[in-house]
Amino acid sequence: MSHIFPRHTKSNLPTVDHGKGVYLFDTEGKCYLDGSGGAAVSCLGHGDQDVIDAIKQQLDAVPFAHTSFFTSKPAEALADKLIAHAPEGLDRVYFVSGGSEAVESAIKLARQYFLEIDQPQRRHIIARRQSYHGNTLGALATGGNLWRREPFAPLMIETSHISPCYEYRDRKEDESAFDYGQRVANELEDEILRVGAEKVMAFFAEPVVGATAGALPPVEGYFKRIREICDKYGILLVLDEVMCGMGRTGTLFACEQDGIAPDILTTAKGLGAGYQPIGAMICTDTIYKAIEDGTGFFQHGHTYIGHPTAAAGALAVLTKLTDGGLVKRAAETGTKLRAALDDAFATHPYVGDIRGRGMFLGIEFVEDKESKKPFDPALATAKHLKKAAFEAGLICYPMSGTIDGKFGDHILLAPPFIYEDAHIEELVGKLKIAMDKVLP
Repeated sequence: MSHIFPRHTKSNLPTVDHGKGVYLFDTEGKCYLDGSGGAAVSCLGHGDQDVIDAIKQQLDAVPFAHTSFFTSKPAEALADKLIAHAPEGLDRVYFVSGGSEAVESAIKLARQYFLEIDQPQRRHIIARRQSYHGNTLGALATGGNLWRREPFAPLMIETSHISPCYEYRDRKEDESAFDYGQRVANELEDEILRVGAEKVMAFFAEPVVGATAGALPPVEGYFKRIREICDKYGILLVLDEVMCGMGRTGTLFACEQDGIAPDILTTAKGLGAGYQPIGAMICTDTIYKAIEDGTGFFQHGHTYIGHPTAAAGALAVLTKLTDGGLVKRAAETGTKLRAALDDAFATHPYVGDIRGRGMFLGIEFVEDKESKKPFDPALATAKHLKKAAFEAGLICYPMSGTIDGKFGDHILLAPPFIYEDAHIEELVGKLKIAMDKVLP
Protein backbone atom coordinates (compact mmCIF):
# COMPACT_ATOMS: atom_id res chain seq x y z
CA MET A 1 0.00 0.00 0.00
CA SER A 2 1.27 3.46 -0.92
CA HIS A 3 1.02 6.43 1.42
CA ILE A 4 1.40 8.87 -1.48
CA PHE A 5 -1.57 11.20 -2.07
CA PRO A 6 -1.69 10.91 -5.89
CA ARG A 7 -3.17 13.26 -8.47
CA HIS A 8 -5.97 10.76 -8.99
CA THR A 9 -6.85 8.22 -6.33
CA LYS A 10 -8.08 5.67 -8.87
CA SER A 11 -4.94 5.70 -11.00
CA ASN A 12 -2.38 2.92 -10.88
CA LEU A 13 0.85 4.38 -12.18
CA PRO A 14 4.07 2.56 -13.01
CA THR A 15 7.16 3.50 -11.01
CA VAL A 16 9.86 5.37 -12.89
CA ASP A 17 13.30 3.79 -12.58
CA HIS A 18 15.64 5.93 -14.64
CA GLY A 19 15.87 8.28 -17.59
CA LYS A 20 18.32 8.53 -20.44
CA GLY A 21 18.23 11.12 -23.17
CA VAL A 22 14.68 11.38 -24.52
CA TYR A 23 13.47 8.20 -22.80
CA LEU A 24 12.11 7.22 -19.40
CA PHE A 25 12.13 3.64 -18.11
CA ASP A 26 9.88 2.08 -15.47
CA THR A 27 10.84 -0.56 -12.93
CA GLU A 28 9.42 -3.29 -15.19
CA GLY A 29 11.86 -2.29 -17.93
CA LYS A 30 9.34 -0.65 -20.28
CA CYS A 31 10.71 2.29 -22.31
CA TYR A 32 8.71 5.47 -22.95
CA LEU A 33 9.56 8.15 -25.51
CA ASP A 34 9.14 11.56 -23.86
CA GLY A 35 6.92 13.52 -26.23
CA SER A 36 5.86 16.25 -23.83
CA GLY A 37 8.76 16.86 -21.46
CA GLY A 38 6.39 15.90 -18.67
CA ALA A 39 4.44 19.16 -18.82
CA ALA A 40 6.83 21.03 -21.13
CA VAL A 41 9.56 20.80 -18.49
CA SER A 42 12.35 18.45 -19.63
CA CYS A 43 13.79 20.54 -22.44
CA LEU A 44 17.25 18.95 -22.08
CA GLY A 45 15.98 15.41 -21.72
CA HIS A 46 16.96 13.12 -18.87
CA GLY A 47 20.40 12.63 -17.37
CA ASP A 48 22.23 15.70 -18.69
CA GLN A 49 25.62 15.36 -17.02
CA ASP A 50 26.58 19.04 -17.15
CA VAL A 51 23.49 20.03 -15.18
CA ILE A 52 23.93 17.16 -12.74
CA ASP A 53 27.57 18.13 -12.15
CA ALA A 54 26.61 21.77 -11.51
CA ILE A 55 24.07 20.66 -8.90
CA LYS A 56 26.58 18.31 -7.24
CA GLN A 57 29.22 21.05 -7.04
CA GLN A 58 26.77 23.42 -5.40
CA LEU A 59 25.72 20.74 -2.91
CA ASP A 60 29.37 20.34 -1.94
CA ALA A 61 29.69 24.11 -1.42
CA VAL A 62 26.39 25.05 0.24
CA PRO A 63 23.01 23.55 -0.68
CA PHE A 64 20.80 26.23 0.92
CA ALA A 65 21.00 29.69 2.47
CA HIS A 66 17.91 31.71 3.34
CA THR A 67 17.55 34.91 1.29
CA SER A 68 16.79 37.00 4.38
CA PHE A 69 20.45 36.46 5.33
CA PHE A 70 22.41 35.82 2.12
CA THR A 71 22.44 36.06 -1.63
CA SER A 72 24.42 33.39 -3.50
CA LYS A 73 26.83 33.17 -6.43
CA PRO A 74 24.63 30.94 -8.62
CA ALA A 75 21.52 33.07 -8.03
CA GLU A 76 23.40 36.25 -8.92
CA ALA A 77 24.94 34.67 -12.03
CA LEU A 78 21.60 33.23 -13.14
CA ALA A 79 19.86 36.58 -12.74
CA ASP A 80 22.61 38.31 -14.74
CA LYS A 81 22.35 35.81 -17.56
CA LEU A 82 18.54 36.00 -17.70
CA ILE A 83 18.59 39.79 -17.89
CA ALA A 84 21.33 39.74 -20.54
CA HIS A 85 18.95 37.81 -22.80
CA ALA A 86 15.62 39.26 -21.62
CA PRO A 87 13.29 41.54 -23.61
CA GLU A 88 14.12 45.24 -23.42
CA GLY A 89 13.33 46.93 -20.13
CA LEU A 90 13.28 43.84 -17.92
CA ASP A 91 15.89 44.33 -15.25
CA ARG A 92 15.20 42.47 -11.99
CA VAL A 93 14.66 38.79 -11.23
CA TYR A 94 12.76 37.31 -8.29
CA PHE A 95 13.42 33.58 -7.98
CA VAL A 96 10.73 31.17 -6.78
CA SER A 97 10.16 27.41 -6.87
CA GLY A 98 7.70 27.04 -9.76
CA GLY A 99 5.20 28.57 -12.14
CA SER A 100 2.27 29.12 -9.80
CA GLU A 101 4.58 30.86 -7.32
CA ALA A 102 5.91 33.06 -10.12
CA VAL A 103 2.38 34.13 -11.07
CA GLU A 104 1.40 34.77 -7.44
CA SER A 105 4.53 36.92 -7.12
CA ALA A 106 3.56 38.86 -10.25
CA ILE A 107 0.04 39.50 -8.94
CA LYS A 108 1.33 40.78 -5.62
CA LEU A 109 4.07 42.88 -7.21
CA ALA A 110 1.55 44.50 -9.58
CA ARG A 111 -0.65 45.40 -6.63
CA GLN A 112 2.20 46.72 -4.51
CA TYR A 113 3.56 48.75 -7.42
CA PHE A 114 0.33 50.72 -7.64
CA LEU A 115 0.27 51.18 -3.88
CA GLU A 116 3.81 52.55 -4.02
CA ILE A 117 2.91 55.06 -6.76
CA ASP A 118 -0.24 56.13 -4.92
CA GLN A 119 -2.85 54.47 -7.12
CA PRO A 120 -4.44 52.16 -4.51
CA GLN A 121 -7.70 51.93 -6.44
CA ARG A 122 -6.03 49.72 -9.05
CA ARG A 123 -6.74 46.12 -8.04
CA HIS A 124 -8.54 44.45 -10.95
CA ILE A 125 -6.96 41.80 -13.18
CA ILE A 126 -8.07 41.03 -16.73
CA ALA A 127 -6.99 37.83 -18.46
CA ARG A 128 -8.32 35.57 -21.21
CA ARG A 129 -10.75 32.71 -21.33
CA GLN A 130 -9.11 29.31 -21.83
CA SER A 131 -5.89 30.50 -20.21
CA TYR A 132 -4.02 28.77 -17.42
CA HIS A 133 -1.79 30.61 -14.97
CA GLY A 134 -1.33 28.14 -12.15
CA ASN A 135 -3.14 26.32 -9.35
CA THR A 136 -2.67 28.53 -6.30
CA LEU A 137 -5.75 30.63 -5.54
CA GLY A 138 -4.53 33.90 -7.04
CA ALA A 139 -3.12 32.23 -10.14
CA LEU A 140 -6.26 30.10 -10.51
CA ALA A 141 -8.46 33.19 -10.27
CA THR A 142 -6.38 34.85 -12.97
CA GLY A 143 -6.64 31.86 -15.32
CA GLY A 144 -9.71 31.43 -17.47
CA ASN A 145 -10.31 27.70 -17.45
CA LEU A 146 -13.81 27.13 -16.09
CA TRP A 147 -13.58 23.53 -14.88
CA ARG A 148 -10.39 24.24 -12.94
CA ARG A 149 -11.86 27.38 -11.36
CA GLU A 150 -15.37 26.23 -10.50
CA PRO A 151 -14.81 24.27 -7.26
CA PHE A 152 -12.79 27.10 -5.71
CA ALA A 153 -14.65 30.12 -7.08
CA PRO A 154 -15.97 31.25 -3.66
CA LEU A 155 -12.38 31.54 -2.42
CA MET A 156 -10.90 33.49 -5.32
CA ILE A 157 -10.27 37.16 -6.05
CA GLU A 158 -12.54 38.81 -8.60
CA THR A 159 -11.14 38.92 -12.14
CA SER A 160 -12.60 39.21 -15.63
CA HIS A 161 -11.77 37.55 -18.93
CA ILE A 162 -11.83 38.40 -22.62
CA SER A 163 -11.66 36.13 -25.67
CA PRO A 164 -8.52 34.19 -26.46
CA CYS A 165 -6.78 34.71 -29.80
CA TYR A 166 -8.13 31.46 -31.29
CA GLU A 167 -7.90 31.87 -35.06
CA TYR A 168 -8.92 28.29 -35.95
CA ARG A 169 -12.36 28.67 -34.38
CA ASP A 170 -13.09 32.38 -34.12
CA ARG A 171 -11.77 34.14 -37.24
CA LYS A 172 -14.59 35.01 -39.63
CA GLU A 173 -14.44 33.84 -43.26
CA ASP A 174 -14.33 37.41 -44.61
CA GLU A 175 -11.73 38.53 -42.05
CA SER A 176 -7.96 38.61 -42.49
CA ALA A 177 -5.81 37.11 -39.75
CA PHE A 178 -4.52 40.56 -38.86
CA ASP A 179 -7.99 42.11 -38.66
CA TYR A 180 -9.18 39.22 -36.54
CA GLY A 181 -6.29 39.76 -34.12
CA GLN A 182 -7.07 43.46 -33.83
CA ARG A 183 -10.73 42.73 -33.17
CA VAL A 184 -10.11 40.35 -30.29
CA ALA A 185 -7.30 42.50 -28.89
CA ASN A 186 -9.70 45.44 -28.79
CA GLU A 187 -11.87 43.44 -26.40
CA LEU A 188 -9.26 44.37 -23.79
CA GLU A 189 -10.02 48.07 -24.22
CA ASP A 190 -13.76 47.37 -24.03
CA GLU A 191 -13.29 45.45 -20.77
CA ILE A 192 -11.04 48.12 -19.30
CA LEU A 193 -13.70 50.74 -19.95
CA ARG A 194 -16.44 48.49 -18.56
CA VAL A 195 -14.55 47.90 -15.31
CA GLY A 196 -13.21 51.44 -15.11
CA ALA A 197 -9.70 52.20 -16.31
CA GLU A 198 -8.71 53.63 -12.94
CA LYS A 199 -9.43 50.25 -11.28
CA VAL A 200 -7.45 47.92 -13.58
CA MET A 201 -3.90 47.02 -12.58
CA ALA A 202 -2.82 44.30 -15.03
CA PHE A 203 -3.57 42.16 -18.06
CA PHE A 204 -2.22 38.59 -17.93
CA ALA A 205 -1.68 36.40 -21.00
CA GLU A 206 0.35 33.45 -22.22
CA PRO A 207 2.18 34.40 -25.46
CA VAL A 208 1.41 30.88 -26.72
CA VAL A 209 -1.38 29.24 -24.72
CA GLY A 210 -0.34 25.90 -23.32
CA ALA A 211 -2.30 23.24 -21.48
CA THR A 212 -5.83 24.59 -21.78
CA ALA A 213 -5.82 25.30 -25.52
CA GLY A 214 -3.05 23.17 -26.99
CA ALA A 215 -0.14 25.38 -28.16
CA LEU A 216 -2.38 28.19 -29.37
CA PRO A 217 -0.28 30.97 -30.95
CA PRO A 218 -1.42 34.57 -31.55
CA VAL A 219 -1.85 36.04 -35.02
CA GLU A 220 0.54 38.73 -36.22
CA GLY A 221 -0.07 42.11 -34.64
CA TYR A 222 -2.27 40.86 -31.79
CA PHE A 223 0.17 41.45 -28.96
CA LYS A 224 1.40 44.76 -30.35
CA ARG A 225 -2.18 46.01 -30.10
CA ILE A 226 -2.45 44.57 -26.57
CA ARG A 227 0.73 46.45 -25.62
CA GLU A 228 -0.68 49.69 -27.04
CA ILE A 229 -3.88 49.34 -25.03
CA CYS A 230 -2.02 48.64 -21.80
CA ASP A 231 0.19 51.67 -22.35
CA LYS A 232 -2.80 53.88 -23.14
CA TYR A 233 -4.45 53.17 -19.80
CA GLY A 234 -1.35 52.76 -17.63
CA ILE A 235 -1.95 49.04 -17.09
CA LEU A 236 0.80 46.50 -16.53
CA LEU A 237 1.24 43.80 -19.16
CA VAL A 238 2.17 40.49 -17.52
CA LEU A 239 3.23 37.69 -19.86
CA ASP A 240 3.13 34.17 -18.48
CA GLU A 241 5.90 32.16 -20.14
CA VAL A 242 5.95 29.39 -17.55
CA MET A 243 5.15 26.76 -20.19
CA CYS A 244 6.00 28.43 -23.50
CA GLY A 245 9.25 30.17 -22.53
CA MET A 246 12.91 29.21 -22.22
CA GLY A 247 13.35 28.27 -25.86
CA ARG A 248 10.22 26.14 -26.12
CA THR A 249 8.80 28.16 -29.04
CA GLY A 250 12.14 28.64 -30.79
CA THR A 251 13.30 31.83 -29.06
CA LEU A 252 14.49 32.03 -25.46
CA PHE A 253 11.53 34.21 -24.54
CA ALA A 254 8.33 33.47 -26.44
CA CYS A 255 7.31 37.14 -26.67
CA GLU A 256 10.39 37.93 -28.77
CA GLN A 257 8.50 36.63 -31.82
CA ASP A 258 5.69 39.14 -31.28
CA GLY A 259 8.02 42.15 -31.07
CA ILE A 260 6.95 43.29 -27.61
CA ALA A 261 8.26 43.42 -24.07
CA PRO A 262 6.09 43.03 -20.95
CA ASP A 263 6.26 44.89 -17.67
CA ILE A 264 6.41 41.62 -15.77
CA LEU A 265 7.27 38.15 -17.10
CA THR A 266 6.96 34.77 -15.41
CA THR A 267 8.96 31.69 -16.29
CA ALA A 268 9.60 28.24 -14.79
CA LYS A 269 9.42 24.67 -16.17
CA GLY A 270 12.15 24.80 -18.83
CA LEU A 271 14.25 27.14 -16.68
CA GLY A 272 15.16 24.21 -14.47
CA ALA A 273 14.45 21.53 -17.10
CA GLY A 274 13.18 19.30 -14.29
CA TYR A 275 16.53 18.99 -12.53
CA GLN A 276 15.52 21.22 -9.62
CA PRO A 277 12.28 23.09 -8.83
CA ILE A 278 12.71 26.73 -9.86
CA GLY A 279 10.82 29.61 -11.42
CA ALA A 280 11.29 33.33 -11.82
CA MET A 281 9.30 36.55 -11.90
CA ILE A 282 11.11 39.22 -13.91
CA CYS A 283 10.13 42.91 -13.83
CA THR A 284 11.18 46.26 -15.28
CA ASP A 285 13.46 48.70 -13.54
CA THR A 286 10.51 51.12 -13.33
CA ILE A 287 8.56 48.70 -11.14
CA TYR A 288 11.62 47.83 -9.07
CA LYS A 289 12.46 51.49 -8.50
CA ALA A 290 8.94 52.18 -7.24
CA ILE A 291 9.56 49.63 -4.47
CA GLU A 292 13.13 50.73 -3.87
CA ASP A 293 12.25 54.41 -3.60
CA GLY A 294 9.10 53.69 -1.60
CA THR A 295 8.80 51.20 1.24
CA GLY A 296 11.88 49.30 0.05
CA PHE A 297 10.29 45.98 0.94
CA PHE A 298 8.40 43.65 -1.38
CA GLN A 299 5.80 42.21 0.98
CA HIS A 300 6.09 38.66 -0.25
CA GLY A 301 8.36 35.64 0.07
CA HIS A 302 8.72 31.89 0.45
CA THR A 303 11.34 29.81 2.23
CA TYR A 304 12.97 28.41 -0.89
CA ILE A 305 13.18 31.54 -3.07
CA GLY A 306 16.63 32.00 -4.59
CA HIS A 307 17.61 28.45 -3.63
CA PRO A 308 21.35 28.15 -4.43
CA THR A 309 21.24 24.54 -5.62
CA ALA A 310 18.21 25.18 -7.84
CA ALA A 311 19.90 28.31 -9.21
CA ALA A 312 23.10 26.39 -9.97
CA GLY A 313 21.14 23.79 -11.91
CA ALA A 314 19.16 26.44 -13.78
CA LEU A 315 22.32 28.36 -14.67
CA ALA A 316 23.72 25.21 -16.28
CA VAL A 317 20.42 24.75 -18.15
CA LEU A 318 20.31 28.36 -19.34
CA THR A 319 23.93 28.17 -20.48
CA LYS A 320 23.12 25.15 -22.65
CA LEU A 321 20.04 26.87 -24.05
CA THR A 322 21.94 30.02 -25.00
CA ASP A 323 25.69 29.45 -25.37
CA GLY A 324 25.11 25.79 -26.19
CA GLY A 325 22.75 26.58 -29.06
CA LEU A 326 19.80 24.50 -27.90
CA VAL A 327 17.27 27.31 -28.43
CA LYS A 328 18.32 27.45 -32.07
CA ARG A 329 18.09 23.68 -32.23
CA ALA A 330 14.57 23.80 -30.77
CA ALA A 331 13.51 26.10 -33.61
CA GLU A 332 15.06 23.89 -36.27
CA THR A 333 13.85 20.59 -34.81
CA GLY A 334 10.42 22.09 -34.23
CA THR A 335 10.15 22.88 -37.93
CA LYS A 336 10.92 19.24 -38.72
CA LEU A 337 8.44 17.96 -36.15
CA ARG A 338 5.70 20.24 -37.46
CA ALA A 339 6.34 19.05 -41.04
CA ALA A 340 6.18 15.42 -39.92
CA LEU A 341 2.88 16.01 -38.09
CA ASP A 342 1.43 17.78 -41.13
CA ASP A 343 2.51 14.97 -43.44
CA ALA A 344 1.05 12.29 -41.20
CA PHE A 345 -2.13 13.92 -39.91
CA ALA A 346 -3.16 17.07 -41.81
CA THR A 347 -5.67 15.13 -43.93
CA HIS A 348 -6.82 12.87 -41.09
CA PRO A 349 -10.62 13.03 -40.90
CA TYR A 350 -10.58 13.75 -37.15
CA VAL A 351 -7.72 16.26 -37.05
CA GLY A 352 -9.05 19.80 -37.15
CA ASP A 353 -5.93 21.86 -36.56
CA ILE A 354 -2.18 21.42 -36.12
CA ARG A 355 -0.58 24.50 -34.58
CA GLY A 356 2.13 25.98 -32.39
CA ARG A 357 5.67 27.26 -32.55
CA GLY A 358 9.04 25.54 -32.23
CA MET A 359 8.94 22.47 -30.01
CA PHE A 360 5.53 23.49 -28.67
CA LEU A 361 2.88 21.98 -30.91
CA GLY A 362 -0.76 20.98 -30.57
CA ILE A 363 -3.24 18.87 -32.47
CA GLU A 364 -6.96 19.61 -32.03
CA PHE A 365 -9.34 16.74 -32.75
CA VAL A 366 -12.86 17.13 -34.14
CA GLU A 367 -15.76 14.84 -34.89
CA ASP A 368 -16.44 16.64 -38.17
CA LYS A 369 -13.62 18.35 -40.03
CA GLU A 370 -15.79 20.67 -42.13
CA SER A 371 -18.00 22.05 -39.35
CA LYS A 372 -15.24 21.77 -36.70
CA LYS A 373 -17.73 20.05 -34.42
CA PRO A 374 -15.95 18.67 -31.35
CA PHE A 375 -16.39 15.19 -29.95
CA ASP A 376 -18.98 14.61 -27.25
CA PRO A 377 -17.20 15.20 -23.90
CA ALA A 378 -18.74 11.96 -22.63
CA LEU A 379 -16.41 10.06 -24.98
CA ALA A 380 -13.38 11.33 -23.00
CA THR A 381 -11.34 11.33 -26.21
CA ALA A 382 -8.29 13.05 -24.75
CA LYS A 383 -8.18 10.72 -21.76
CA HIS A 384 -8.28 7.65 -23.99
CA LEU A 385 -5.64 9.07 -26.34
CA LYS A 386 -3.30 9.61 -23.40
CA LYS A 387 -3.80 6.03 -22.23
CA ALA A 388 -3.37 4.52 -25.69
CA ALA A 389 -0.22 6.55 -26.37
CA PHE A 390 1.24 5.54 -23.01
CA GLU A 391 0.55 1.89 -23.76
CA ALA A 392 2.34 2.37 -27.08
CA GLY A 393 5.35 3.81 -25.26
CA LEU A 394 4.74 7.52 -25.87
CA ILE A 395 4.32 10.19 -23.20
CA CYS A 396 2.19 13.06 -24.53
CA TYR A 397 -0.08 15.67 -22.95
CA PRO A 398 -3.72 15.29 -24.05
CA MET A 399 -6.35 17.61 -22.58
CA SER A 400 -10.10 18.03 -22.90
CA GLY A 401 -12.15 21.24 -22.74
CA THR A 402 -10.06 22.95 -25.42
CA ILE A 403 -12.86 25.23 -26.62
CA ASP A 404 -14.62 26.35 -23.47
CA GLY A 405 -13.50 24.15 -20.60
CA LYS A 406 -15.99 21.42 -21.52
CA PHE A 407 -15.95 20.79 -25.28
CA GLY A 408 -12.88 20.08 -27.38
CA ASP A 409 -9.91 17.70 -27.26
CA HIS A 410 -6.26 18.23 -28.11
CA ILE A 411 -2.81 16.76 -27.65
CA LEU A 412 0.08 18.97 -26.61
CA LEU A 413 3.56 17.96 -27.77
CA ALA A 414 6.59 19.52 -26.09
CA PRO A 415 9.53 17.14 -26.49
CA PRO A 416 13.11 17.64 -25.31
CA PHE A 417 15.12 19.89 -27.59
CA ILE A 418 17.69 17.12 -28.12
CA TYR A 419 15.37 15.09 -30.38
CA GLU A 420 16.96 13.52 -33.45
CA ASP A 421 15.14 12.78 -36.72
CA ALA A 422 14.60 9.18 -35.61
CA HIS A 423 12.81 10.36 -32.48
CA ILE A 424 10.42 12.46 -34.57
CA GLU A 425 9.65 9.41 -36.68
CA GLU A 426 9.10 7.33 -33.54
CA LEU A 427 6.79 9.95 -32.00
CA VAL A 428 4.64 10.17 -35.12
CA GLY A 429 4.45 6.39 -35.43
CA LYS A 430 3.41 5.82 -31.82
CA LEU A 431 0.92 8.69 -31.94
CA LYS A 432 -0.63 7.12 -35.03
CA ILE A 433 -1.04 3.82 -33.15
CA ALA A 434 -2.89 5.64 -30.37
CA MET A 435 -5.10 7.61 -32.75
CA ASP A 436 -5.98 4.50 -34.75
CA LYS A 437 -7.02 2.77 -31.54
CA VAL A 438 -9.13 5.59 -30.07
CA LEU A 439 -10.61 7.66 -32.88
CA PRO A 440 -13.72 6.14 -34.53
